[in-house]
Amino acid sequence: MSWQDQLSQLVYSTDEGKITPEKVEQVSPSDGTAKVRRETKGRKGKGVIVISGLGLDQKALKNLASTLKKKAGTGGSVVDETIEIQGDKRDVIKAELEKAGYKVKFTGG
Repeated sequence: MSWQDQLSQLVYSTDEGKITPEKVEQVSPSDGTAKVRRETKGRKGKGVIVISGLGLDQKALKNLASTLKKKAGTGGSVVDETIEIQGDKRDVIKAELEKAGYKVKFTGG
């Protein structure tokens, strides 16, 4: 181990304890098209609508998910960079996403 590697190791500060590097959130870029698909795999046959390709950070994704859940009248969640909405409300979700300025493309079955 060289002396340069040793300098980049975790250090301890008497003021605040262990110093951890700041996490930088990486957001995948969007092409302006929201991809909407229906999934049932791994959900005991219950269908959910998965929306991806939005290119938003976590806070904006949660706000959009909240709006979509209210309009659809169902539950849902934000997982990584996708929004999952329970049930099969594709037309409601499509209309709301188009109102928000996205082109909507249905993928999968």
